[in-house]
Formats: sequence, structure tokens, C-alpha cells
Amino acid sequence: MAKKRITKATYLKWYEDMLFWRKFEDMAAALYIQQKIRGFLHLYNGQEAILAGSAYAMEEGDNMITAYRNHVQPMALGEDPRRIMAELMGKVTGTSRGKGGSMHMFSPDKGFWGGHGIVGGQIPLGAGLAFADKYLGRTNVTLTYMGDGAIRQGAWHETANLAMLWKLPVVFCVENNGYAMGTSVERTAGHTPIHKLGEAYDMPNRAVDGMDPIAVYDAVYEASERARRGDGPTLLEIRTYRYKGHSMSDPQKYRTKEEVAEYQAKDPITLCLNMIQEKNWATQEEIDSINQRVKELVAECVKFAEESDFPDASELYQGIYAQEDYPFIKN
Repeated sequence: MAKKRITKATYLKWYEDMLFWRKFEDMAAALYIQQKIRGFLHLYNGQEAILAGSAYAMEEGDNMITAYRNHVQPMALGEDPRRIMAELMGKVTGTSRGKGGSMHMFSPDKGFWGGHGIVGGQIPLGAGLAFADKYLGRTNVTLTYMGDGAIRQGAWHETANLAMLWKLPVVFCVENNGYAMGTSVERTAGHTPIHKLGEAYDMPNRAVDGMDPIAVYDAVYEASERARRGDGPTLLEIRTYRYKGHSMSDPQKYRTKEEVAEYQAKDPITLCLNMIQEKNWATQEEIDSINQRVKELVAECVKFAEESDFPDASELYQGIYAQEDYPFIKN
């Protein structure tokens, strides 16, 4: 596929998308505090450039799979954000009809395959999606995301071995935000360049600036084209930062305010807006209009979710594999 140009329209879309994702997550945090969202909640704040750049590199029919920091990914692939908010609030209008919640977002019709709560569990599944594309003769690619802690799992090593052996069309993306829950990368392994783990399998690998959507786009595009040619996988270590804790229950005592401020100075949304203003790609009135649209859409998502119903008891029997004459359950 031909490489896309980075234009004024690209930057304006990135700014609006990333701002919306940030505000959506901020609202989710507020609703969690109000106990309108239950269970666990892992926010994406700070990592938006990864998704913006990755989505721009994807083609029709490509797939994406990730772990449980997964609310905004399906939106980037075209899912209705109102359904995401409804899922967070456990409503029947959610993407998993209120039965998945924060950690289990799925939009397979948009090419998004979750949302997985088992650490590293999505890694072999991503390779499996890629295997299906290769087996069926398609030219699609699967972007498989994991955290800097998940790549220490054995599932990565088994998957990397087979993915290289079979030259699967998969791009492995480590979202290295510096911490596996509350444990820094420096304390989880004797080496900090995570991408070099690919060298054990002769897998092409590189580090990427995860605060810059252009750098992410370039890296994901290059890796995707390699995969489409039949040359196999690539391991990308996309270096980013999360401004919030691992989850809403994380007091963040393992890092300083100065460290967070250092990365906030490289905030991808601010940098994107700065470029728009420097290039005179939008007036202040137009920027204000974008900001207002984002605010209104977030409010619309909340309204839709709050006005939706919780699933009733009949939902227990929906979306499952069941033997029709199974004798031990009676409706």
C-alpha cells in the first residue's frame, strides 16, 4: 500500500480524536468515582499518539488486539463511542451488551478483537488472527499490542518463535509506558531496550517515540508493509507514558510528580495543537469549535449510557454456546 501523506487534515483529525479520547477517559474516571462504573478501570491518558499513528497506518480488513487498557481503540476503528460508554456502565446497549465492562471491549465487525484481562493472553491470539489471514490468502495485518510487563510472559516467546517460523503477518507493539503496574522496567529485567527481545528470534525490531503520532505511523507502516509482503513480523517498542496510575485503584507512590510533569511537557495532544497553530492550519475559533464538539460528544455518550437499560436475566443465556436439549439448565 502507498504511504499516506501527513497533511493539515491529518493533524486536525489527530487533534480532535486524541482530545476526545482523553476527555472520554477523564469522564470515565469521574463516573468511576461516582460508582457508575464498577470493577477495574485502566485509562489511556498520555498514550494517545500510539493509537492515532497506528490507526492511520491500518488498511481495510486489518485487525487490532490489545490488553485491558482498551476503551479508545475501538473508537479509532469506527465504533460508536456511546456504545463504549454504555459497556463501561454495564448497560445492554454496550459493545458486549454490558457483560464485558472496562477490560473486555470487543468490536469484531470493526476489526477490534479485544480487550483481554489475562496478562499477555492476547499475544498468541494476535498471531492466530494473522495466521488466519495468511491461511486464507489475505493481505491483511494484525497489530498486536502488549505492555512492558506482558512481554516478560512465556506466551510472548512461544508466539515469537512460531510467528517467525511461519512468517505471520503480525506487528507486535509493546506500549512501554515505563511501568508494569507499579514496577519499573529497570526492575523487571536485566536489560531495558525491550525491542531487543526480538533479536533472539531474528525478528526485526526498533524503538519508537510513542509521544509522536508521525513516528508511530512511520514505524507501523513500515512493519505492516513487511508483513504484507510475506516477510513476517516486526517487534516495535513504542516508548510512551501514562499520566494516570495502572488503574483507578493505583495510588502511584512509585513515581514523582516531577517525572509525570516531564512527560506532560511532551503531551501528544499539546504538541499536535502547537503544530496546527504554528502552521496556521486553524483559527482560534475553529479550534474552539473542535473543543466544543468534543465536549458535546462526551456528554452525549454519558447521556446515552445513563438512559440505557441494564441487561435483564435473559441475557445470561445469550451469546453462549449451548446444547439445545442440555438437561441441566432450564429457562
